[in-house]
Amino acid sequence: MTFLVPHVIRYTEVGKVREHSLVNIVMSGSLRRLATAVSFLFCLFVAPGRSGAAFAQASGSGKPRPENVSVRTRDPLTDTGFEHFYNLDHDHAIQDFERVLEKHPDDPFAVNHLITGVLIRELYRMGAMNTGEYANDSFIGQAHRPADLKIKARIKQLVQRAEKLEEQQLKANPNDVDALYARGVTRGQFATYTALVERAWFSALRNAVGARHDHERVLEMDPKYIDAKLVVGAHYYVMGSLPWGVKVAVSLVGLSGSKQKGIQYLYEATDSGDEISVDAKIVLMLFLRREHRYDEALKIARGLIPRYPQNMLIALEEGNLLRASGHSREAVAVYRKIWQAGQDGHYPGLHYELAVLSLGDLLRSQKDYQGAAAAYELVSEAPQPDREYLQRANLAAGEMYDVLKKRELAVKKYQAVLATNTQTPPAETARKHMKEAYRDE
Repeated sequence: MTFLVPHVIRYTEVGKVREHSLVNIVMSGSLRRLATAVSFLFCLFVAPGRSGAAFAQASGSGKPRPENVSVRTRDPLTDTGFEHFYNLDHDHAIQDFERVLEKHPDDPFAVNHLITGVLIRELYRMGAMNTGEYANDSFIGQAHRPADLKIKARIKQLVQRAEKLEEQQLKANPNDVDALYARGVTRGQFATYTALVERAWFSALRNAVGARHDHERVLEMDPKYIDAKLVVGAHYYVMGSLPWGVKVAVSLVGLSGSKQKGIQYLYEATDSGDEISVDAKIVLMLFLRREHRYDEALKIARGLIPRYPQNMLIALEEGNLLRASGHSREAVAVYRKIWQAGQDGHYPGLHYELAVLSLGDLLRSQKDYQGAAAAYELVSEAPQPDREYLQRANLAAGEMYDVLKKRELAVKKYQAVLATNTQTPPAETARKHMKEAYRDE
């Protein structure tokens, strides 16, 4: 991909970059890579912004609360909502967050919690929550099902509501670190929305950079505000991971990053002792996987699984980590365990069939074509399989049958792919295979 460094790139105000100065990056496609990279970290399971979390220990130890911190209500329903959220029970999480907001309509943290629930539920419905895509750069070009128009409108309305409350508080007290932190959370979540839902790369970049600056300012005013280290640390890591050409461009606008410093910040956030540590652990787990530090990532995953037993995605990540680290036999056992637990009703309403789709891919890589075909066939046995997963499984099963010289079965699977949706990349591949049998290379 060609990268053209513009001769002038400058900031007009915090978090905003002149669009005409970045036109060459947009034209080359590098902005899309940068924008998605720096915004996706707000997405996967992460629910930053719980009120008062950073100061729970300080207040409990009798230390005076900083004067530049606005007092936030600690509602028990918020904790209940996040228990539902991390167990992927998005509907009940949203109900709890809505009730909290009804009781505290002027609290931007409460609005941000509701944004989190609504946004992540929609991303899950769209099929954009597969951690495997975020272990590399495939998520950048991966388009999923379109978002519901009503949900899009609701997210935008909630973002506007949160921003209005935050700006009112900052106007009254520019040094209110809670309000500044909340604004960074709102910007970060809107960056996720614009990148993964609207796929509006420039807007995503602008909001993600704004979130980083807000939280860097929070840490300048109060270094003990550990919550802010999640976003800043993740941003440092992503910026430090960018290709050299992109790093040169973003350095001209004052942005820098370091993978080592980013991981250090995230580790500090995991040791904070409050709820933000869960968010930091999940982000850190994904970054450690990208760094091939599998033992560290596995330790985190295995600590979270018993705490959130209904979170099928974290359980699946254990299998992905085992596979990536070369422990294929253990990975097979994990995938089968998830599938059986789903069949036994342990993951109600969740698309646990992703486990056997992953199992099929693993067995296929080992050239166990019969075993892979059998695994792919299981996807259709889920109560309501995700249409995208089902289509991928049918295509893969057809290819396995072609390799096994079972052409009649292969054609039936390709027909099943087309019966699901004729306008997708798997459908295009299936049409080709119907004309000419697939051959494993």
